[in-house]
Amino acid sequence: MIAAGEVVQRPASVVKELVENAVDAGADQVTVVIQDAGRTLIQVIDNGCGMSPDQAVLCFERHATSKLQTAEDLNNILTFGFRGEALASIAAVAEVTLKTRREDDEVGCQVDFADSQHIATNEISTPRGANFSVRNLFYNVPARRKFLKSDNVEFKHIVTEFIRIALTRPDIGFTLTHNGKDVYVLRPAKSLKFRIQDVLGANIANEIVDIKAETSVVGIYGFTGRPDAARKGLGNQYFFVNGRYFRSPYLHKAVMKAYENLIPDGYTPAYMIYLEIDPQSVDVNIHPTKTEIKFEDDSVIFQVLYACIKETLGRNSFGESIDFDREGVPDIPAFGKNFDEFRPVSEPQPGLDTSYNPFDNDGFPSETSHIENTLFIDPYQGSKPSGTSASKDMFGGDWTEAGKGFDDAGKGWQSAGYGYGAGAYIEKRDDYGKLFEDKLSPSKSVLTLQDKYIITTGRSGLMVINIRRAMERILYDRFLNALSKNGHLTQTALFPVTVQIGVENMCLVSEHSQMLADLGFDIAPFGTDTIVVNGVPEGYSAEAGKVQTMIGDLLLILAEDHSALPEMMTANMASRFARLGAFSGDPVTNPMEAQRLIEQLFACENAEYTSTGRRIMSLIPIEEIDRKF
Repeated sequence: MIAAGEVVQRPASVVKELVENAVDAGADQVTVVIQDAGRTLIQVIDNGCGMSPDQAVLCFERHATSKLQTAEDLNNILTFGFRGEALASIAAVAEVTLKTRREDDEVGCQVDFADSQHIATNEISTPRGANFSVRNLFYNVPARRKFLKSDNVEFKHIVTEFIRIALTRPDIGFTLTHNGKDVYVLRPAKSLKFRIQDVLGANIANEIVDIKAETSVVGIYGFTGRPDAARKGLGNQYFFVNGRYFRSPYLHKAVMKAYENLIPDGYTPAYMIYLEIDPQSVDVNIHPTKTEIKFEDDSVIFQVLYACIKETLGRNSFGESIDFDREGVPDIPAFGKNFDEFRPVSEPQPGLDTSYNPFDNDGFPSETSHIENTLFIDPYQGSKPSGTSASKDMFGGDWTEAGKGFDDAGKGWQSAGYGYGAGAYIEKRDDYGKLFEDKLSPSKSVLTLQDKYIITTGRSGLMVINIRRAMERILYDRFLNALSKNGHLTQTALFPVTVQIGVENMCLVSEHSQMLADLGFDIAPFGTDTIVVNGVPEGYSAEAGKVQTMIGDLLLILAEDHSALPEMMTANMASRFARLGAFSGDPVTNPMEAQRLIEQLFACENAEYTSTGRRIMSLIPIEEIDRKF
């Protein structure tokens, strides 16, 4: 009546079934031990009710279950497992050893299964509960074992299943160990929020708010994310019904509808939403892995969930918070009305020469001055020997007869290697002005418009260049070359940036560590769920805020399952990284940077289009400009 087919797809499937059985057995402490991402060993230890020797053998029979007594119980399911297929399916593709003992039994038993065959049953001394050891998964199905992914990918799926169960039972302690290292050590939590914080990181506590609603159809509680904490793509989105995780694109739309006009397109808030509903109005057996649920009236649940989140977002204020923590802040004194009595203020008094008249003798010394045959600085017209006079005012241009003599004398000054100019007496040198190379000197015809476009002159008009797309093209060529030739284009950050990414994403970073290093990322692990970014590719911004955003986008790229040919995957990854770098790079704000960007763009293989076919530049002909006048 309830058969659903194969349940063991990968090591994570075994972890899911065994941990769920441990929770159903009433355990308050569950330990999961993994070796080689589950290929070698998956061990689940609990302190639950245990089993008798007869039950320990019978539980491996197909469709044998102790969680249902009658067919009517199918309409009132509150446990994780109920079909009796998990252990039978696991024993068919692995070597399984079960050690178990009940509370009242003096000794326990050990049951060995392999290839669906019962090998032996022995009496042993063992603690209360059950201890399942699954070794050599798919040892008798080499085709299935061959198509398993890398250890990092498979362990990421194990962590995902572990988290889903840990979030449903905050009163139970969970431990996850991989290759001898503790990944999660979760003690029984005081509340659900503490468990969420322990599993998903301390930062999540400041990014979520409580939700709660009680109706005759469904009860809703849990947490939803602040709009300003929304992230690109999916991440930390969980639905639970009666303590069971499930996926629901339909209810996800209800959440996203409540966030309309509050978050940008492409962003998704975090949420952990728990539904309490009558078991008879929900069917949890429509999917082999029981991750999809069928509700009797899902439209009502949709409306209640939408109204609940909408009301929560409206009730809470999501503006920038004010930090009132004054500890360690320097004390800035407040100036009172009597401040001047204790700290008198004196204003500086300017010195004036009341006898000076700048219009006497047009501002030049008189002919009887004792300054003879010297160079006098005219701030408006240059330098001329003292004693001369101008035929026009100081803004005029022609000199009198006396001035002509100065012109002739000026040639001598020039030939002697000296120049005369406005307000200065300097030695003229041939190499003056060559401190920088000519190629770095920006052209006077290069302009930037609103940090979006570069405008420069072309042969037949004006050339307009899209800055972001130009940067994307430049970075694409660099990344493609780096991926193909293992080149390194790293710029070291002045201050390393620490980013908490979670255990699941740590597996992604480890899986693609070599590719990230080839692209120019200098990323080091820091614990089980945190990385330290020591360097970023050339062209990226090393600011802490932009690095954290960049890492979030980077994880979205790495999370995709790339099954194309290596060459296609290389080009696709280079294109994605280039778009990421173009939006996270520093803006072009001055003509010097614009000129350098133009030179780098025209050094690319294709300067007109990005790797995705978008136009980079546009030429406005002079004829079109003429028509506007």
